[in-house]
Amino acid sequence: MKNIGSYPSTRLRRNRKTGWSRRLVQENTLSPNDLIWPIFITEGKNVKEAINGMPGVYRYSIDKILKLIEKAINKSIPMVALFPHTPSSKKNANGKEALNKNNLICKALKLIKKNYNEIGIMCDVALDPYTSHGHDGILRNNYVDNDETIKILVKQSLLQAKMGCDVIAPSDMMDGRIGQIRKALDKNGYNNVQILSYAVKYASNFYGPFRNAVGSSKSLKGNKKNYQMDYKNSKEAIREVALDIKEGADFVMVKPGMPYLDIIKLVRDNFKIPVFAYQVSGEYSLIKNGIINKTLNEDAIIESLISFKRAGASAVVTYFADSVASKLK
Repeated sequence: MKNIGSYPSTRLRRNRKTGWSRRLVQENTLSPNDLIWPIFITEGKNVKEAINGMPGVYRYSIDKILKLIEKAINKSIPMVALFPHTPSSKKNANGKEALNKNNLICKALKLIKKNYNEIGIMCDVALDPYTSHGHDGILRNNYVDNDETIKILVKQSLLQAKMGCDVIAPSDMMDGRIGQIRKALDKNGYNNVQILSYAVKYASNFYGPFRNAVGSSKSLKGNKKNYQMDYKNSKEAIREVALDIKEGADFVMVKPGMPYLDIIKLVRDNFKIPVFAYQVSGEYSLIKNGIINKTLNEDAIIESLISFKRAGASAVVTYFADSVASKLK
């Protein structure tokens, strides 16, 4: 074992004595370049509505989207993620609205890309915002049919790419969907459209406020444990990521975030691919309510985001992106 020094000749506190010294030796930093801002969109005009369980986060009508994109650009946030709140009247068992060229996501994409090209737009590929049963795919005998679901996800991906989406983000956890989506994108001339695979998405208890935001919580029948990962497993994550890299993923996502820092590190240590983390709605809610109730201070947000960087995340999807980018600039 190497001699790592001993007290009193070695005093690690010397490097912590002053701010300038701490800055010189800090191992991880956070900037707006590390942030992805999730934005919820809804129907109507001039709408900004609060979301139950997510204080400070809103659903916006499409006519308000450009101002949010301008804000993100001005704050140097490199990418936003769009999520739709689909009216119940437009949901059915097969998630047909996902393939409507005039759905909320498509309208938002066309509007944004008509006005801005200097920011990345990421779109979720899954059926849960569009299905009457709240699952991410086609339900057959109370089980999500993997291969039938993929057929629709491929069409959804092609539609989003056609409308200008930069990063297709399959979050459904169907086996083999990355390869099928990559093949279809390349065949149809969208070989430069990137794929962010939710390769490691756990069947977590931290998703509740998000499901309120997209309107799937009340309609969800049962749970998603037969396709999302068991949170008791870690080695399985390696197999999931390896498969998605082989199928053509450009980046991979670990979701949720802070309870899964060990998984982020595991993926980072085993693969040479950018790893993103999603600080999910339940995490946001816990921290935000702690700040509101003054049991936490604002610096807890930065601390939580640095933890992702320390674990090895290249970027973080976080509902704090807007406020944190302001603070960092």
